[in-house]
Amino acid sequence: MSEPPTTFGVQSVSPLQGELVPLVAYTAVAVLLIGVLLLAAWWLGARRRGDVKAMAYESGVIPTGTARLAYPVPFYLVAIFFIVFDVEAVFIFAWAVAWDKLGFPGLIHISFFIVVLLLGLIWLWIKGGLDWGPSRERFKDTDGN
Repeated sequence: MSEPPTTFGVQSVSPLQGELVPLVAYTAVAVLLIGVLLLAAWWLGARRRGDVKAMAYESGVIPTGTARLAYPVPFYLVAIFFIVFDVEAVFIFAWAVAWDKLGFPGLIHISFFIVVLLLGLIWLWIKGGLDWGPSRERFKDTDGN
């Protein structure tokens, strides 16, 4: 009968425990370092307040006038469209990488995905979501000119 192998005093560590210890240590050091740096900035920083310090700074130019524009600028729509089409591109690239493994069912799925996105783009176009510039319909005078 053979004896069980000896570990020579070394305790066995589970694989999960062996992976979590460095992660916890790294997280603790990062949080501690961030805390020390924030505390140092608060303690060493100047505490002077004034009108000039509270004024908005825009590339060295003193702001004048108001930030409100006479017409709406739909930057949020541009951001949302970018996110939607960026995510679409990620899915299409992922399909393109594995197209040989996905076969005909994969082609059907990605075709359906692209058709749905195209229908959404057409709906957006019809609703006027892509009309960002000035147009005569939106800026008519009250007398119809």
